[in-house]
Amino acid sequence: MTTFDSIFFHFFQHYKTRKNKKANSIATFYITMLQCSLLLLLGVFFAGFFRQMHVTTMSASKAWTLFVLVTIFIYFKNWMQYGGRKRKVLNAKMLKKKKLSYNIWLLWLLPIVILGLTYVLYQAT
Repeated sequence: MTTFDSIFFHFFQHYKTRKNKKANSIATFYITMLQCSLLLLLGVFFAGFFRQMHVTTMSASKAWTLFVLVTIFIYFKNWMQYGGRKRKVLNAKMLKKKKLSYNIWLLWLLPIVILGLTYVLYQAT
């Protein structure tokens, strides 16, 4: 089980008690947002790196188009992965393991911090 799986199930279990019908949607949205913010951070890092190395790989509009397409792919991948039978199997495995105690506020703050770091890195290049 990956780190994203364990974070997903922590979110799922947290919101399952509060918002039973929307718990899966909230957890899927969060994991997608976290993965896309990490992807954006890596993209900005490599764009700055390639700019300093004077390598022209693709234009900014093509990079943003690629980012949007990959974001849509990540959302549907997470929707398929965590929406059906596989989620139930992984949930059963997670319940057998020792529960990890993540602070829900820190987990919500994590993508915001990553996006802030991305902005700072973008301004520096």
